[in-house]
Amino acid sequence: MNFIGKLFGTEKALNTVISSVKNGLDSLVYTEEEKATLAAKDRSEARSMVIRWMEATQGQNLARRFIALMITVIWLIQYLVAMILGIVSVWVDDSEKLNNSATLIGEYAESMNGAMMLILAFYFAAPHMGSIVGGALTKFGKTPTVKNN
Repeated sequence: MNFIGKLFGTEKALNTVISSVKNGLDSLVYTEEEKATLAAKDRSEARSMVIRWMEATQGQNLARRFIALMITVIWLIQYLVAMILGIVSVWVDDSEKLNNSATLIGEYAESMNGAMMLILAFYFAAPHMGSIVGGALTKFGKTPTVKNN
């Protein structure tokens, strides 16, 4: 009976055809709402992955904090020493060596900015690590040039 209805185009068969065409056309169009929903789902999955990773590696927290503290202390000492040498060089008659030392130490401190970016991102912006890591690694890969006098 259904075959005869389809053959002669009954209302039920016509509704089935219209519904099938509508669903097919709808699946061809990728709306802004669908894009936004997919993007939100991706962000949510990324955040949950970071949280699961942090939970799984919780036993390494002490080691991570120690390494982060050591890098931060070295970076801070380099910046402070460069700043102090720069300030002292203003008050000394032969300031060229002090200025050269301040510049060199400052370049080494600046080369550690990438590591500091990673540390700060890890501890304070973990959900946004993906956008930070590329720039930090590029900056961290630069090494200062050492001039021999």
